[in-house]
Amino acid sequence: MTQIVQIKQALLEWINSSTAFKCQNIEMIFGDASFRRYFRFWDEVSHTSIIAVDAPPEFEDSSKFVNLANAYFQHQVIVPKVLAHDPKRGFYCLQDFGDMQFSQGLNLDSMHPLYTQALNQIPAIQSCTVTNGQPLPLYDNELLGKEKYIFTHWLIEVHLNIKLTKNQQDTVDKCYEFLHQTFKSQPQVGVHRDFHSRNLMLLDNGDIGVIDFQDAVIGPITYDAVSLLRDCYQKWPRELVDSLLREFHQRFYGQYQWQDFSRWFDLTGLQRHLKASGIFCRLFHRDGKNDYLTHIPRTLEYILEVGSQYAELTDLVALIENTIKPKLLELSK
Repeated sequence: MTQIVQIKQALLEWINSSTAFKCQNIEMIFGDASFRRYFRFWDEVSHTSIIAVDAPPEFEDSSKFVNLANAYFQHQVIVPKVLAHDPKRGFYCLQDFGDMQFSQGLNLDSMHPLYTQALNQIPAIQSCTVTNGQPLPLYDNELLGKEKYIFTHWLIEVHLNIKLTKNQQDTVDKCYEFLHQTFKSQPQVGVHRDFHSRNLMLLDNGDIGVIDFQDAVIGPITYDAVSLLRDCYQKWPRELVDSLLREFHQRFYGQYQWQDFSRWFDLTGLQRHLKASGIFCRLFHRDGKNDYLTHIPRTLEYILEVGSQYAELTDLVALIENTIKPKLLELSK
């Protein structure tokens, strides 16, 4: 019996014996970049479709998701309602947001209204800094250090098999110190931390639903905006992104100078893209998910485009352009 069949049987038994729902069958719909797996079933009581999630307790803390879902809901963020939860088994049931990802609805005609609608949810997310009576974790030096390791270990050492020289390591360290100071210099708010086109859903009523928020922290005010507008999975002409960012700034953040806000946006995005390039490699080498490797070149191009505008990042840009990028191209042949 395969693992998936075992999980389906365990979920089916739990749903029928421990929740208010009744069903005869359950089908897997997808897994994501974590260890979670998602299933759909038809509830014979309410005559609606429900999402069931398997979040293995040895890898995932399902209570974090549930607590955040409840807190976000109270702050008017459009998230799926939690309908049942067993923290010991890592099982929970959610309101079904359908199958239409934000990314699937994007084109040149729709992108401006859709991105505007999605960006409009960020202030509500930022207002949520406490869950279950406890403050969200801080995007602190420890977390930033872990993310530096993801970049240097999984991309540079494991995937590219590059051993950095002392000068190159110094370059990375100085770059990260500069980026960390940028993080700390911004107003600190609630941050979704993965607010991008694959974690937003287009709902039947025209709303945009928010999912995959269990890693939320208190961090930089521009983090979620840059996660969306400079998405690792989407790339739009710079003038369109700049226009959306200016509108977002004017609508919600006019108390901050545009020059400061746009600089925060740039540098916060650069840190995120460094981390993401390492995460894509970790997903391949550790978790056997090879689809993510195709997004690394786009992610590195973001770093080069933004980094070339800041003198403090000249050496990092040179390291990526002259050492990392050629090795990546060599591997892709």
